[in-house]
Amino acid sequence: MIKEIAFVGSPVTDLKRARDFYEGVLGLKPASNDPEAKWIEYEVGGGTFAIGAYGDQWKAAQGGTMAAFECDDVDAMMQRVKESGATIAMELMDSPVCRFGIVLDPDGNSLMLHKRNGA
Repeated sequence: MIKEIAFVGSPVTDLKRARDFYEGVLGLKPASNDPEAKWIEYEVGGGTFAIGAYGDQWKAAQGGTMAAFECDDVDAMMQRVKESGATIAMELMDSPVCRFGIVLDPDGNSLMLHKRNGA
């Protein structure tokens, strides 16, 4: 029986470029700072998001699994991503329960920026 999601990970081709995006643009803080690491974890709320650079063994894909990041201010975060020059795959829109949009990291992995209504 599966008890929980241990972590969500996204493959990247250039760890420095990816870290510039995830840390510099999205504001995530790494759980450790090993300069030789091929795997970087970020504690996000009660979960863990990670990026890893493992070459052809694990490749980025826009149409693959997507992580959704809950934002305090999704409009401000989307503006920050736009100003960074990153690709916006889907502009912000509203659903009955949330507001969300989709951006791409430097390798083309899809990330949802999300804000629950009333949260």
